[in-house]
Amino acid sequence: MSDREKSEAYLPTAPEQAVCHQSGSEDSNGASSSDSEKVVKPEIPKKPTHNRHISITLDDLEAQTKSELPLKRFAYLRYAVFTMYRRLFTVVFLVNLACFIYVMVADRQILALVNATAVNLVACGLARHPMVVNGIYRVVCSLPRSAPLWLRRMAAKAAHYGGVHSGCGTASLIWYAGFVGVASNMYWTSTPISSLTDRTFSTAAIAVSYVILVLLMVMIVVAYPVFRRKMHDYFELTHRFTSWLILAMFIVLVMLFANDMGKAEEKSLGYALITLPAFWLLIGAVLAIAHPWLLLRKIPVQTDPLSPHAIRLHFSHTPISFAKGIQVSKHPLRDWHSFAGFPDPSESLENIRRIPSEERTPAKPPAAYKKGHKRNQESWSIVVSKAGDWTSDTINSPPTHVWKRGALMRGVGYGLRLFNRIIVVTTGSGIGPCLGFLGDEHRPMIKVVWQTRNPLRTYGQGVIDLVHQMGPDPIILDTSKDGRIDMLPIIHQQVQEFKAEAVFVISNPPITRRIVYEFESHGIPAYGPIFDS
Repeated sequence: MSDREKSEAYLPTAPEQAVCHQSGSEDSNGASSSDSEKVVKPEIPKKPTHNRHISITLDDLEAQTKSELPLKRFAYLRYAVFTMYRRLFTVVFLVNLACFIYVMVADRQILALVNATAVNLVACGLARHPMVVNGIYRVVCSLPRSAPLWLRRMAAKAAHYGGVHSGCGTASLIWYAGFVGVASNMYWTSTPISSLTDRTFSTAAIAVSYVILVLLMVMIVVAYPVFRRKMHDYFELTHRFTSWLILAMFIVLVMLFANDMGKAEEKSLGYALITLPAFWLLIGAVLAIAHPWLLLRKIPVQTDPLSPHAIRLHFSHTPISFAKGIQVSKHPLRDWHSFAGFPDPSESLENIRRIPSEERTPAKPPAAYKKGHKRNQESWSIVVSKAGDWTSDTINSPPTHVWKRGALMRGVGYGLRLFNRIIVVTTGSGIGPCLGFLGDEHRPMIKVVWQTRNPLRTYGQGVIDLVHQMGPDPIILDTSKDGRIDMLPIIHQQVQEFKAEAVFVISNPPITRRIVYEFESHGIPAYGPIFDS
């Protein structure tokens, strides 16, 4: 959180304890220690409690600043430059490029160029379809935990499927540029399409093909990571509406192209269409893009304000399963935001439903989770933290309804069920997606390291209690006491002491990339969102 909290803590009446690490508090001898804990009880004098956390001192942190494990060969090239996402992109693109060169050198068949363009556009669209994404995770991450670690660590990288999406999208531009080049040459030189007649391409077909080429180039340019990060809202709107426009104009182009081909070969338009593979591929692309929007619904939402900087939204329109998230918006044609969901304990939900938000009294502590999402499917939540205009407006003016589209979609956390023991590292509202582990009956043993500002004030007693239910002795670092600290030494220590097989990070892009690279480069599997929108 970027702003200092100004409101008083909102504490429940039940005497549940919230245990947080205070990074750098002074002990009686004046020495700094990061293992002291703060026990908060409403209107009850503070009493010391037993330390439920592994002791971490400044000497420990300084001693473990660097990993004792050797750095892997070519680590920077393998884990920072040539990531799995880029490897998938490269493979897809190079395979397409080799085929394109062969077609252009061999005979320049214009039908091959059209069909290859359509194939890549369909693959590009399907790679983002929620049902396809869920299927990828379900198949790739179905390995048993008894499988070799090297195989499981590769399968857990299923989140990098976006490399196929961007690879096919870029390759479609190459194929389409080849088609436009060949068609333009035939048009300007009056080369017949078929030997049966002297008919060439119509002016309308050539004009439409150039418009599509420009739109494809614009779409790929705005998808470049630098532009996407700096102007994400513009990228999202441009990407969505440009793709729709390209698809609509591609339908027009296929009709014009089939008409010209049919007349050149003295066939009807209908015959030319049904014998053109690009026509059927285009139908598949239309269905892939339209299907999530056919599931567009305005759904009710129950709000649970946690602080001036965070709010919890409760949904009950459909059940949720482990590591799935929802895309929500306040207007279906504007910006959409994705959040990972986690199941609500039924007792906590009843407290929210019985009492209107403006009259709500402190709720009872949340009921303990039972493993298995089917026991917690009545309602589920997302945590929205202030990070921009949309989130700020949601916190300041809690909505009663939001729009959702498509099915709930699995995320990177699904791959973590491949491991036996993991370290979950998060900052700020990143704790929300991590809480999704609570309802998974197959979840691994978890050790949480969470760094945030005023966790009790910002997220409330209930969320902190849930964090303690995720695994033994969570480490909660309150940055309002002594500022942010480097979590790497703490994580290194916990990996060794907890005997973790992998590290899972949910934070902002710089922190996520830094931690993931640190452990990957030393041979420890590490995962986090790759921020590929």
